[in-house]
Amino acid sequence: MVLIQTVEELRDALFRIKSVGKSIGLVPTMGALHEGHLSLMRQARKENQVTVCSIFVNPTQFNNQEDLEKYPRTLDKDLELVEPYIDFVFAPTAEEVYREPATEKYDFGALEQVMEGPARPGHFNGVGIIVGRLFKWIEPDKAYFGEKDYQQLIIIKNLVKQLNMDIQIVGCPIVREASGLALSSRNQRLSEEERQKAANIYRILKESTLLATPNTEEIKHFVEMEINKIDILRLEYYEISDAETLQPIRNLNEAKMAIGCIAVYAGDVRLIDNIRYK
Repeated sequence: MVLIQTVEELRDALFRIKSVGKSIGLVPTMGALHEGHLSLMRQARKENQVTVCSIFVNPTQFNNQEDLEKYPRTLDKDLELVEPYIDFVFAPTAEEVYREPATEKYDFGALEQVMEGPARPGHFNGVGIIVGRLFKWIEPDKAYFGEKDYQQLIIIKNLVKQLNMDIQIVGCPIVREASGLALSSRNQRLSEEERQKAANIYRILKESTLLATPNTEEIKHFVEMEINKIDILRLEYYEISDAETLQPIRNLNEAKMAIGCIAVYAGDVRLIDNIRYK
């Protein structure tokens, strides 16, 4: 495994790889790695001849400065974890990534006007900036993203179209703790009590799929009521949407596949999750 910290080094290393026709798989991360990230890397290793992981806490996608400051940074530990799966780790500084000012403006249309979009203004443009730059620098054949950030996954597929790049975006299943809590770097900030209570998020989502109604308002009401029964948890939003367009639906039968996306605070830690209804 080779650690690279500048764009020039990265391009030089990958130029040699591409010149002999080897396929490249990219796993973009913000570090504080866990089994969810490693599952992406294992899939990338299976499907590509060379694997690249980026580790960079991207300031342009944080609309909350406190959240940016508290985000875990564990580079030494991360490097040990990725060793079996990754050939090149790109871990630049913010000064390296943003030598050119972040002036890119992406329009994701209706995809960013729901859920995380209103909750985190500017977030998806920040995601577009860093992922777009990584794609241009690395030019991977495939890039791997977890389905926990489902809205982000759909938006990145749209980003590839906007950039007119031939990159296959691969969505990988959510990895969960034994309790059902979706793995997240932010879980490191949970107290033991918060972690136990947060496990109810997935339990409630699963129970909502068993309701004998296709009416999404009734399903959403159930989820809201159940979340509110648990002290420490505070619901920010729960939306049931068409899994392709991300637009809210009133009836599960309106969509080929419906997905429920949720954001919940456990104490002051913001957690997201989702579940498919059909």
